[in-house]
Amino acid sequence: MKSLVVYSSLTGNTKMVAEAIVEALGENAVLAAVEENPTVESYDLVAVGFWVDRGTADRKSADYLGTIKNKRVALFATLGADPHSDHAKKSLENAAALLDASNEVVGQFICQGKVDPKLIEKMEKMFPGNHPHGMNEERKARHKIASTHPDTNDLLEAKTVFNKIKSELLGG
Repeated sequence: MKSLVVYSSLTGNTKMVAEAIVEALGENAVLAAVEENPTVESYDLVAVGFWVDRGTADRKSADYLGTIKNKRVALFATLGADPHSDHAKKSLENAAALLDASNEVVGQFICQGKVDPKLIEKMEKMFPGNHPHGMNEERKARHKIASTHPDTNDLLEAKTVFNKIKSELLGG
């Protein structure tokens, strides 16, 4: 099974996950940055990875997702929030909605990832005091936890999810 793994990565999180997925999919898997705008025609599976931005795929990934037609697609993502949260689930749903209806979504994976320190600094300046998006103790704690991800367990889980997708697509 020929697979294409395309990723967009701001801090290196999503690239790490993409590399783990390529390992899981094996020798017929090709890794490409979304900026390369790789064509999908000759692939049986197209996996697209993105960093979550405002509850959906980052702009580069969103644009790329909209170009894919008639493919089996798996999505993977990283975000600063809890990967088991409603926000994470909705972010994957929003990204899937960017795909043309001719595609079949065959799997999804999301894990936590460190937040770009420049973004944290920008948010602190943009939302001072008691603003809902302001830097409070809970948000600081979440950023500290996120800074250790993706970790070994996240990468192992990504491999497990994509091994299962591969197995199911191969009929086994």
